Amino acid sequence: MNNNKVKKLIRQLLIEIGENPDREGLKKTPERVLRSLQFLTQGYNEKPRSIINNAVFKAEANNMIIVRDIEIYSLCEHHLLPFFGRCHIGYIPTKKVLGVSKICRLVNVFSRRLQIQERLTSQLAQEIMGAINAEGVGVVIECRHLCKMMRGVEKQNSIMTTSSVLGSFLEQPATRAEFLTLLNRNI
Repeated sequence: MNNNKVKKLIRQLLIEIGENPDREGLKKTPERVLRSLQFLTQGYNEKPRSIINNAVFKAEANNMIIVRDIEIYSLCEHHLLPFFGRCHIGYIPTKKVLGVSKICRLVNVFSRRLQIQERLTSQLAQEIMGAINAEGVGVVIECRHLCKMMRGVEKQNSIMTTSSVLGSFLEQPATRAEFLTLLNRNI
């Protein structure tokens, strides 16, 4: 990101919306917005496989492993407004398991990009499936979207739920049912 160019663009945006970028409360806003955007889009600078490959461990486990209630914060690619919520990831390994903290870091890599929830859900499932050749993977994400809460339809209490199931989670209804039951969700 060209820092000076971004700060100039933010300054110009302030002018375009009718503000004075030289008033006390806005003098440092271009710099603050730059730092915020750098943080909120840092997922573009990270490679998912480099995070995962450092934490793939051989194991004889063939049971379902679930990490639930992983916080998600992302920016809607349509309006650049936040969406936030929880992510639940389950998988059945074949001969390799993932480090638990790396699963959470993987969520951050994909959510710290401009996103839509549907793609984010699919990306996480596909990345985990491919990284360890899992028997199956399930991902469920539940989020609130500020683009529909503060503008547009203004529905403050609505929650969007998306799921992506691959392998045995897709092909075997009992496996999918076990995953959803362990999440304590009736989806």
